[in-house]
Amino acid sequence: MRTVIRVLVGAFALWLTTLIVGGNGERGVWIVPISDDDYAPLLTLVLVALVFGLVNGTLGRVVRFVSIPLYIVTLGLFGLIVNGFLFAVVAWLSDLAGFGLRIETFWWGVLAALVMSLLSGLMNALLGTGKKKDR
Repeated sequence: MRTVIRVLVGAFALWLTTLIVGGNGERGVWIVPISDDDYAPLLTLVLVALVFGLVNGTLGRVVRFVSIPLYIVTLGLFGLIVNGFLFAVVAWLSDLAGFGLRIETFWWGVLAALVMSLLSGLMNALLGTGKKKDR
């Protein structure tokens, strides 16, 4: 159940990110729905959040491990670049599917990754989904 809530929180954070960073029209970061149905934008947000979780859980771990020296040298600021790269990978994968996340440039992706991580971290803290289970 916690995973489902985290995916929904990620989808909501992604929606808020597209509102904050998206601007008007096709500038910044935006979502292209699957179809013209009423629930297509919602389904697209959930699918992109799932893809973002999978990319962050697999490729993100590898990239973060490999770039540990750069994290140390830049005192963690390299994490913004890594998160922007992962955002771009999600946009690339959704572009292959023909719907989903679109990013105008890499730096828009870095800004969107920063905003999304802040929003999802805040929402997960408020809902208590980031805490480990007591065993």
